[in-house]
Amino acid sequence: MRIAFLVNSIEGEETFYATTSLALAALARGHEIAYVTPGDFVLTPDGRLTLHVLSLGTARPRKAETFIAALRGEATRREVLDIAEIQVLFLRNDPSEDVGTRPWATQAGIIFGRLAAERGAIVVNDPDGLAAAQNKLYLQGFPEVVRPSTLITRHMEEVRAFLDAHPQGVILKPLQGSGGKNVFKVSSSHETNLNQIFEAVSEGGYVIAQEYLPAATDGDIRLFLMNGRPLKRGDIYAAVRRVPAEGDLRSNMHANGRPAAAVITPAMLAVAEKMRPKLVRDGMFLVGLDVVGDKLVEVNVFTPGALPEIAELTSIDFSEDIVAALEMKLEIRRADGTLSNRALATL
Repeated sequence: MRIAFLVNSIEGEETFYATTSLALAALARGHEIAYVTPGDFVLTPDGRLTLHVLSLGTARPRKAETFIAALRGEATRREVLDIAEIQVLFLRNDPSEDVGTRPWATQAGIIFGRLAAERGAIVVNDPDGLAAAQNKLYLQGFPEVVRPSTLITRHMEEVRAFLDAHPQGVILKPLQGSGGKNVFKVSSSHETNLNQIFEAVSEGGYVIAQEYLPAATDGDIRLFLMNGRPLKRGDIYAAVRRVPAEGDLRSNMHANGRPAAAVITPAMLAVAEKMRPKLVRDGMFLVGLDVVGDKLVEVNVFTPGALPEIAELTSIDFSEDIVAALEMKLEIRRADGTLSNRALATL
């Protein structure tokens, strides 16, 4: 099986990325891998979809450091492949990274992912599902009982009123964003720097005002779901507690949060179960839920990370389970070619 990973850029890939773990797991299981970026798709005049991919040639690195060095090294091979030569296209690019500098790249995975699925490749997550999840507004489509109270607006007076209705405080963050950038906790509508905070958050578009959950002081739980259900091996869940750095409300690893062992509670599993119907309906093969107590604060469907940290904490490489699930999907596709990509994505 050949798996092509769509990423924002080759230069931006890191040893600690989940995509690196997935690529290493695929190599270890005997598969071929290739990397593709948003500008590497070609639709030919005769309707063929081809991809300019970067592959490792005969190299089979086992460690993340060796893999990234090989990916950036001179031994890699550039080649043009027809989509028929790729069995799985794994969409792992983060559209929010390209909004400012390469707006054309934000939709590339979805647009060409659809074409790839139409031509027989297994595309995960399903591109039509991802089209509905381009920003944090996707969270509002899930049952209200699992979500904090949330306002989405570009009007300052509505943020002030929302603050007045939530005396424990509010989190302000951009609708389109990732990695904990421009995330602030505001305690009162009377804070002297509220206008400056609002200007910073709204610079890129709409603002999310989300009720502050006091339990967030201990961080959040990143819980992976695969095929709509919590990913686990035996009694161990693919999950990590993300602890904020001292003096910081953000638990994102990119914002100096640190990983710790996670305890998965019945309340968290109940949140996941309430999420399952929509995730399955949308063809979301692999997602990361960020849970605080019994509330979902974010759902990550493009590039959910933390697989290496989870492997370090649990001694289980869940990337192997994810690749094994892709192998099973390929077997199903070969046995029944009538299944839609969206249905196959979560079987």
